[in-house]
Amino acid sequence: MESFRKLGLSEELIHALADAGFKEPSEIQEKAIPLVVAGHDVIGSAATGSGKTLAFGAAILDHVHKNPGQGIQALIITPTRELSEQNAKSLLKFGKYLNVNIAAVYGGVSYEPQYRAMKRADIVTGTPGRLLDHLRDGALDLSRLKYLVLDEADRMLDMGFIEDITAIIEACPKKRQTLLFSATMSPDINHMAQKYMQNPQEVGAVSHVDPSKLKQVYYDTPQDMKFSLLIHLLKNEHQDLVMVFCNTRRNADLITKNLKRYGIGAMAIHGGLSQNKRNSTIDLFHSKDIRVLVCTDVAARGLDIKGVSHVYNYDIPKSSKEYVHRVGRTARAGKDGIAVNIVSRNDYMNFKEVLSDESLQIESVEMPQIERVQISFRDDRQGRFGHGGGFGGRRFGGGFGGRGFGRGRDQTDRGFGERRFTGGSRHGARRSPYSGGSRGGGSRGRSFGRSERRF
Repeated sequence: MESFRKLGLSEELIHALADAGFKEPSEIQEKAIPLVVAGHDVIGSAATGSGKTLAFGAAILDHVHKNPGQGIQALIITPTRELSEQNAKSLLKFGKYLNVNIAAVYGGVSYEPQYRAMKRADIVTGTPGRLLDHLRDGALDLSRLKYLVLDEADRMLDMGFIEDITAIIEACPKKRQTLLFSATMSPDINHMAQKYMQNPQEVGAVSHVDPSKLKQVYYDTPQDMKFSLLIHLLKNEHQDLVMVFCNTRRNADLITKNLKRYGIGAMAIHGGLSQNKRNSTIDLFHSKDIRVLVCTDVAARGLDIKGVSHVYNYDIPKSSKEYVHRVGRTARAGKDGIAVNIVSRNDYMNFKEVLSDESLQIESVEMPQIERVQISFRDDRQGRFGHGGGFGGRRFGGGFGGRGFGRGRDQTDRGFGERRFTGGSRHGARRSPYSGGSRGGGSRGRSFGRSERRF
């Protein structure tokens, strides 16, 4: 633990880190901790799982425990409830031998217990909306604040929290230390840093994912075979914990329900669930009582889960940045990981955007021989049923299912854009707008313009 001592940390904190299994600081910790200890504002470029909680939390814990009982001295703003809860648990673990009170504040749970917790807290971690509620009600007293942390700032701006964050920052004392951590740096983040930080020191860490350990593949799949392929892979590949990503809440629920129908233990996590439900789902996944977590980006952002062997992109993300966040949840700590992309016609535009990142090495693999499975499209609110070979919707216009697209409107989810498909051509005869060949059964046409990436 000598390397942690060299960073200027207290023996109590080092003892807690040893208990937690830490041996050496991560790259972002080694770079950021001395700067925070020295009192600098810091901009850290680091992704989930890189150790950034300790990078900003170590110096805060050491300072606060030397000055207990003086009100809220540190405020950590996060984009999601899960990250707020995770930060609180991590800081409590790191500070187990320190006299520090920590409160997590977020929506979806009772207001009163949070109010009482904040009255005793030295450190508060929370989401912008609920923090602003407490601030406006006078429950959140920031007059003695020493540290302000913006954790995953890029995601908070993506989620539209800029006005809430600005209101909270402007309620903080001018004399404070500001720490901003973000996986990516955008013009908006740079503007915020220039406006609210004093001569910030910039540090960065390379991806915590070992590229040599991460295998990335994609299947070019007919739309009506996407779910059948997912079932086949989940049942036939050797896996530990699995994360399946969807772009919308409704898709996540639909996937989860149908996985259960075929005997696969899965649970969904997204912003539409109660906080208690989300917490219990994460606990079950951490304990490996369930092995498949179907999630949206917003709900999964900030979750640091060990032992994820496979990441499946059932819906392809809209950007390479989001793709990197997703696949970064596997191939950690020297272990192998696999990222599987199930790409169909509706995903082509998004996948082309993902492939614009030249650093990504995603290989094409042929479709295996698989059994077509039927999907239930039951709308629990209206009691309707539908069955087909792939995702379509609650109403089918003219023969969508295993055979082809007819006239009709895909209404399963806004994530599909409510596209109208005309004609009744079979899926195998469809031609990709980005290829010169047919799309049936894994045949290849012209590439996206990159070698080894063909449709």
